[in-house]
Amino acid sequence: MRIIFTSTGEGWDAKIDPRFGRTDFILLYDEEKDELTSIDNREIMQVAHGAGPKTAQKIFSLKPDILITGNGPGGNAAGILKQMQVKIFIKAGGMSIREAYEAYKNNQLQPGI
Repeated sequence: MRIIFTSTGEGWDAKIDPRFGRTDFILLYDEEKDELTSIDNREIMQVAHGAGPKTAQKIFSLKPDILITGNGPGGNAAGILKQMQVKIFIKAGGMSIREAYEAYKNNQLQPGI
C-alpha cells in the first residue's frame, strides 16, 4: 500500500498540511518497503491559479493507493484524483504524520470524495 500525506515538513513528526493544492510537502509512505519519502512541493506557491490540479498531477505520478490530507482537494483536483481511483481521507489537519497514519489504520479518519 502506498500512502500520500500532505505535510508541512519532511518526517513522521511533521504536521498534516490542511491545504491540498498548496501543501509544502508531499510525503509518500510505502508500507511494503517501510519507507517514507519526502517530495518538496513549495514551488507551487509561485502558481497563481491551478495549484490543486498541479499537485494532483504530481501525486498521480507517485501512484498512491491512499491520500490523507486536511481539508481535501478542490473540485478540479478531486476530478483528477477520482480518475486515479485513490481513496481520500480528510480531517487529519493538526495531526502529525505518524498520528494521521495511526488514525487511518484504526479507521478514525473521515472518507473524502
